[in-house]
Parts: sequence; C-alpha cells; structure tokens
Amino acid sequence: MTFDVEAFRAHFPALSRQEGGEPVVWMDGPGGSQAPDTVIDAMAAVLAAGVSNLGGSFAASREASSIVNGARAAVADLVGATDPDAIAFGPSMTALNLALARAVSRDWGPGDELVVTRLDHDANVSPWLLAAERSGATVRWLDFDPDDGCSLGSIEEVLSSSTRLVAVTAASNAVGTVPDLGEIVGRAREAGAFTVVDAVHHVPHRPTDFADLGADALLCSPYKFYGPHAGVLALAESAWGLAPERIRPAPSSQPGHWEIGTASFEALAGVTAAIEFMGSFGEGSSRRERLVSALSAMDIHTESLANQFLAGIRDMDRITLHGIDDGRPRTPTFAVTVDGHAPADVAGHLGSAGIQVWDGHFYALEVLRRLGRLETGGVVRIGFLAYQTEAEVDRLLEALHEL
Repeated sequence: MTFDVEAFRAHFPALSRQEGGEPVVWMDGPGGSQAPDTVIDAMAAVLAAGVSNLGGSFAASREASSIVNGARAAVADLVGATDPDAIAFGPSMTALNLALARAVSRDWGPGDELVVTRLDHDANVSPWLLAAERSGATVRWLDFDPDDGCSLGSIEEVLSSSTRLVAVTAASNAVGTVPDLGEIVGRAREAGAFTVVDAVHHVPHRPTDFADLGADALLCSPYKFYGPHAGVLALAESAWGLAPERIRPAPSSQPGHWEIGTASFEALAGVTAAIEFMGSFGEGSSRRERLVSALSAMDIHTESLANQFLAGIRDMDRITLHGIDDGRPRTPTFAVTVDGHAPADVAGHLGSAGIQVWDGHFYALEVLRRLGRLETGGVVRIGFLAYQTEAEVDRLLEALHEL
C-alpha cells in the first residue's frame, strides 16, 4: 500500500508551528515525536471526564482498569506479544530497565558474565553495569566497527558458558544501525543467557515481533511513536516469575507487580490512541495486521527520504556521516559532523533556519566514545519520522549546503 504523508501530517497540530514566518521542521524525532490530535483528545477526555485509581467499587475506578487493560492489549499488538499480560507500564524505559536489572541480577555472583554493547543507549548499559558492580559479575563488551557503518561484531566473540545476560539494542538511537537481532538473540539463548532488547528506537520505524524474536524482555517508549511520555516492558512468559522490588501490598503477579505506584491513566489512554492512529494508516482485519501494514508503508516512505538525504550530502565534502550508507538495514537517523563547525554550531545554524535537530551524545555514551566524539561536542543527529516530507529534506540540504 502507499503511505499518504499529507493525510498523516494533517493530524499533528505541532506541524503548523512557525518560526520566522517559516514552518518548523521537526527533525528531532529520535528524541521524541510530536502527538496527533487523536492522542491529545484521548488524554484530555480522560481528564475531563474524571478518573480514579484502580480497585474501587465504582464506575470511575472500573474505567481506569479498562484504560489500563486496553493499553496492554494495544501495545501487545504493536510489539507482537501474544498475551496482553506480557505488557507492563512505567514512567520511562530507563526506570523499568533499572527495576528489571535489579530483579534479573539478584542471584548473580563472581564468575558470572554479562554482555552489553557499545552501540546501545545508556539506558540499556548502565543498569547492567550497576548490576555487575553489585554482584561482582564480569562485563564483556560487544563492540562495533566505526569504519564499517558502525556495525556490531560477532556475538560469538563475547559469549561463554558463564554468560548470564545479553543486552542489545534493536536500533541505534545515535547512528541508526539495525543489528541482526535474530542472530544475537538466538546465540544468546543457546548459551542460556537472559536476553534484553532495547526497542525504543526500532518500534517507531518498522514492525516489531517480540514473540518471533524470542527475547526474554523488550522495552520501548510511546513518546517515540507519537504517544505520551511513558515506558513499556514486555516480558516473555518464561520470565513472569521475576520479582521486582515493590512496596506492600502491591500486586504480586505479572504484569501489575512491575507497575510501581499509580499509573498516569490519561497517558495510557494516549498510548492506545497513538497505536490506533498508526494502525488507521494500514490495511488488515486485525489491529496487528493494520499496524504491520502501516509501519511497513511508513518504513518505505522514510527510507526514500533517507536515500534523498544521503544522496544530497555525498556532494558536500565537508560533511562526514557516521554510520551506514550502503543499503544495509538502518533507521532514518543520521549522525553527522561538519568540518570546521562544532556540532552545537551546526544545530544552531539549522535551528535558525527553523530546522530542529539535536547535537551532543543523546545518552549514547559508548557510541560517541567509540567514535572519538564524546569529549569534542558529540555529533549532529538528524532523524526522520513518518510526518517528514521531501520538501523538508530539501530545506535541510539547503541549510547544510550553506555551511
């Protein structure tokens, strides 16, 4: 099917924002997407109607339960989990992963090993480094080659009979690399390791299939796929016995025992609305089918924009791309530097032209350290989402050409 970008864009009030008489170009999507009107309306409707906490014997409390259960089912369809009870919510992916790390590592000790990658956001690195420090376990690093499109090395090089965990990204939030997750997760499971996948940067760009992947845990963030700020944890049924730290008398069974404190029910209504919105641009008899169809069409659209961008910067000798440019799988997220200009100055120049991009490290500390950019201002990060257009990419290229 063909993705209708103008119909998609029509639902985003933020896209009408102007600076200096020009529409703002929101190319800061890897740090957070804008929200469509249906998400804004869904969240406002919950607050306007009134909502209460869970467990009450009255209508507003039952409505809160319905919101939570609806959000679980919607996220399960989005990430390809077979059971809504696999889905838990939290304030952020980082908070959930810190809780997960404490639970997973409770029985680790000296002699145990864990694998983290230099391609990951720190939210899937530091929780495991802290767990290793507490337990005395050994950290082994899966590195990437900065001269080969920032592609990860072989998982076999870091696995051993002592490996207890492998934590890996589904897509780099800094350079856009999409690793071979099937190979990594498959080898890790053969070694008996618990596998954790950070899918925050993957879910907005292409279909995700948690059940087929076979990982033990997957995390993502709705505010990266047109929803509100929240965190999502999907756990394979084999991991439902994990016990997170919690207060008395919090729920003691999956998924409620991962949800520490009172949920933002308006945010969860927004999560469901964001997933329904994306699915409305796809085809199929089920929500899962519509989501896969829509995300596949969006992927084709943004890949075309990525190719337009890559072709444009190839003629600019002073721009260096840090990442894949040869057709291998990647997301439309680009890390660049411009000779003679600090990343902050490049971002400032683009910002003055109404084009919003990020500069710095974006919490991808190991990525920037490996690139030799962590102490020198980082890189400029440019990211496309489904609401980007060819005309916006042209504006970006024109502004870069001025440098």
